[in-house]
Amino acid sequence: MSAITARRIPAVATLLALLALTGCAGGPGHPAYARQVTVAPPTPSAPAPSAAPSATAKPAFKSLAWYVSQVPTFPEAPLPQPVPLPATGSAPFWHRLPTDQKVAFITIDDGGLARPPGVVDFIWAARIPVTMFLNSPAAAEHTDYFRQIEAVGGVVENHTIHHNSLAGRSYEYQKQEICGAADRLEESFGKRPTLFRPPFGEHDSTTLKAAHDCGAKAVFHWTETVHEGKVRYQTPEKVIQPGDVLLMHFRPALMDDLLAALKAIHRAGLTPALLEQYVR
Repeated sequence: MSAITARRIPAVATLLALLALTGCAGGPGHPAYARQVTVAPPTPSAPAPSAAPSATAKPAFKSLAWYVSQVPTFPEAPLPQPVPLPATGSAPFWHRLPTDQKVAFITIDDGGLARPPGVVDFIWAARIPVTMFLNSPAAAEHTDYFRQIEAVGGVVENHTIHHNSLAGRSYEYQKQEICGAADRLEESFGKRPTLFRPPFGEHDSTTLKAAHDCGAKAVFHWTETVHEGKVRYQTPEKVIQPGDVLLMHFRPALMDDLLAALKAIHRAGLTPALLEQYVR
């Protein structure tokens, strides 16, 4: 299978059968794009059921099967066309990725507040491509959780050490926050982050230079936020546009946020894609 061909969401009956047969996390050979996973177990934190329920059984409300049953079927993702990066000493700052391709991007921030256990299984089962902008202390404390998401297609990126506003701070302070987090994330996950999101989206020209000097190819804001299952648009169109970046957080309602994001992306005629495939 091509490394960029998207798969449609599997039928719930197929999902349940797979869940019944598998029970440990995927290995290091997993592709980076979660929607491509064909046969892979969810996570050791969620034991497989002893037998698959009937294909005609109605999933229990807000069970894993219910969430998956609510996920729409998406058009196949186009072949990613990475955007050109400016040849300057600063990283570009984007609210949305500058692309006309019919894709949108799901991002999840922070990591310290809550880590719903069902999220790993939902991301795997529904093939959801996610980018995680993590604070390095949260990543260090809960490394196993984020590794499980990484194993089923998520990618870890940089969100500073202390989650303080960077705008107006010295270059030395900003570089320490960004490079220091990048160093720690690389140590925990074996890959240096290539994307950066400043806390609260607050930044200045010094932020973009420091991010570039710490290895970031681009700095991202967002065009929609998702909280407690509701999409809040930051642009007057009130519809997701190609290249839009959706922001949510590791909070208790993350399952609902992921589902709401998927439905909004589908209503816009787009397909969720992995941000890292477009910024290389």
